[in-house]
Order: sequence, then C-alpha cells, then structure tokens
Amino acid sequence: MRFNTLADFITARPPAFVTGPSAMIFAEDEVEIDSTLRHHLTAGFASVVLFAPPGFRIARGLQHAVIRIDYDVTAGDSLIDAVNRAMTIARGAWLYYGYNAEYLFHPFCETRTVGEMLAFHSEERRDAMLTYVVDLYAGDLDAAPNAVSLQDAWLDKSGYYAQARPDPARHGHPKERQLDFFGGLRWRHEEHIPPERRRIDRIALFRAAKGLRMRSDFTFSDEEYNTYACAWHNNLTAAVCSFRVAKALKRNPGSAFGIESFRWHNSTPFRWESPQLLDLGLMEPGQWF
Repeated sequence: MRFNTLADFITARPPAFVTGPSAMIFAEDEVEIDSTLRHHLTAGFASVVLFAPPGFRIARGLQHAVIRIDYDVTAGDSLIDAVNRAMTIARGAWLYYGYNAEYLFHPFCETRTVGEMLAFHSEERRDAMLTYVVDLYAGDLDAAPNAVSLQDAWLDKSGYYAQARPDPARHGHPKERQLDFFGGLRWRHEEHIPPERRRIDRIALFRAAKGLRMRSDFTFSDEEYNTYACAWHNNLTAAVCSFRVAKALKRNPGSAFGIESFRWHNSTPFRWESPQLLDLGLMEPGQWF
C-alpha cells in the first residue's frame, strides 16, 4: 500500500495502523532501509510504515508487507509533524518511531513479540516507554566507509551516564522521574554534536492519545510520558540500536577526516541479541520475567 502524501494516509486510516502496534520508519537516506523494515516486521508490529522520498527503493518482497508514504524526512520538523498527525488516527494504539539503520530491541525479543511486551507494559498503567539510543558503528571504516556494517557492528560497553532534567517551571529544580542520558559516539565525539542533540534517551514507544503532542526536543506534552519509570517500581525499557550518528560523523566534512576509527578500549562486538543489552544495562526488564 502506497500513499503519495501524508494527508492521503491520514484520510485512508489503514486499519492495522489505527489499532497498532505500529512502527513508523523515517528514511533519511537509502542505507539499510530493507534490513530496518524486516527487523521491525519480525518484531511483531501489526503494521510498519515507511516514510521516504519517492526515489528511494525497497526490495520487491517488502513492497506488499509495508505501508509506504512519499515524504521528505529531512525537511525541518517533518518527523515531529508526521508523528503528531499520525497520532490523530491511532488514539489508544501503541506507536514506535525510528530512522533507517536503527533497530529496536526489547527484553526477551528473541521469544516474545513487541505486542506481548506492550500488553504487559499497559497492565502496569504505563503509556510510554523510555528507550536508549545505543550507537552502533562498523569496526573497520576502510571496509565500511559509511560506518555501517551489520556483519561487523560494534558498540560501547561503558561510558553512559545520566543527569537530572531541570524543570523551568520550578526554578530549575529536577523534574520528577526524568533524566537526560548521555553516552556513545555523541559523548566521545561531542565536539561535533550540537548540545541539543547529545542526549541518547528517546520515548520511541508510546500510546497515542487525544491532545498528545511531540515537542521539538522529542519529549511529549504529557510529562508522565517522559518519565523513565512509574512512582512505585522500575518499568521496562528498550534499546534502539542505531548507526545514525556514526553515519553522520563520517558524512560530515567537519568530522569525517578526523576519525580513523570509532573503536576504543571499551568497544565490543554487537551480538544482535537482547541478553547482551540487558547485561550491559542498556535496557531494563522491570517486573517482566
């Protein structure tokens, strides 16, 4: 199913998207679009929606498995606008958003679907889930000059930290159960990353609701959506394993020639499995066993 505009998609109200859970994939370039779509189809989403320019190609076998919307992801706040407009037809449904060459992992994803996880999360009266964006990068930049390699992917096993998130309405006092998280390539190469883009926390999974809006800093208008856990115990979190920052650092002329390798003494091969992320503390199973 393909739509020429986002407005056509909103008017059509595809049933699988309306009921969810649905994944919205925003393609900034043509790198690993197919693998990203396949990963999220396998994760168990009821629908996977690709937002991409009309010239971007996907494998023939995926064309009938995904919903496609012709869309310019790089124009201004186009992602935020798309998420906010998509929410209007999927109230009550769980949605995920991410970019191409980003892969959502949740606890026990090898044996449990994303729908099963979100059902449990809903029973805990949670309407959003914190995810950490874990930077992936190719181990050999000579073999993979765009820093993307599924067969030779690495990540940082340490170097992550959190800071209190100040509340302007309370004269800078910390917001309750909200933190700003940092680490990965955005931390190690922060001289090339604008301060407003250094956080690695993202509310990538959330339940659409009437009046809910995603803001320009990728937080939500309902402050409870931005919390990492409920008030009485720890909740599930997930991880978005992403080549996006590595791609940008190697594409940007200001950083590309100064980085010969992303590997350092705390790099480790990524095994593409949830136990590794759990062991590294990059996602939390909460009370789900």
